[in-house]
Amino acid sequence: MTQPQNYSLDDDLQLAAELADLADAISRDRFTAMDLVVTTKPDRTPVTDADQAVERAIRTALSERRPADGILGEEFGTEGTSVRQWIIDPIDGTAGFLRGIPIWGTLIALAVDGVPVVGMVSSPALGKRWWARSGGGAWMTDERTPGADPVRLRVSGVARLADASLSYNSIQQWDQTGHLDELVALSRQVWRTRAYGDMWSYMLLAEGLLDIVAEYDLQPYDLAALAPIVQEAGGRFTSADGRPGPWHGSALATNGLLHEPTLQALGAASTDTDAPASPSTPTR
Repeated sequence: MTQPQNYSLDDDLQLAAELADLADAISRDRFTAMDLVVTTKPDRTPVTDADQAVERAIRTALSERRPADGILGEEFGTEGTSVRQWIIDPIDGTAGFLRGIPIWGTLIALAVDGVPVVGMVSSPALGKRWWARSGGGAWMTDERTPGADPVRLRVSGVARLADASLSYNSIQQWDQTGHLDELVALSRQVWRTRAYGDMWSYMLLAEGLLDIVAEYDLQPYDLAALAPIVQEAGGRFTSADGRPGPWHGSALATNGLLHEPTLQALGAASTDTDAPASPSTPTR
């Protein structure tokens, strides 16, 4: 295993911001482009030339700036072995991207010993960017307020399921993974349900505008950048059965107060601990 250089988390967060700038320049130009090339991957999910171009650009930059670090990306897999691994989803929300729907973004994370410690989510179509690093809080900028200082994020204080707002991405996800009954049961216990989808649900949670997000059929690159942002905003982030980390094929993010009640509603007992989570093969 390659031994990495000694970088601070602030150094890594700054690099993540630069990588997001690079990604935005590519994805913004290709969004709603008439010549966008769309193909279908073996798992029947779509991929565009923008997904591939963004990931290639990030990988090239990382090979120059962090040559000893490993990389895991959605489009081109795993590269290198290191205790430090950059995890990339070049365009989270590709299905919306190719239809001209603005709810998509680039997800960039750094995991150390399997634990995400830096998260960067950039959504140029929404004009927003969210980020966090362990111990540094979670933050957001919004292009609608140019020149404004970054806003520190804080999850909601909702303490009862009956008052909670839940986002679940799609009914098909829950149905196809055999968990539709749990979703229906949970929906009957909360105040409101909506399917905002993809990274945006988790960012709304970190902003305090949602209280619970839960999904199945996920990969580590779908989640790794989201976990530090939710956690640094004061929330909790586990799999849907309570295991820590982005490695288990599902996600449950809450404001913290609602985490145990939601796990119970989903029929899961919490196994979340302070111990680092080791990468494992996702269930998908």
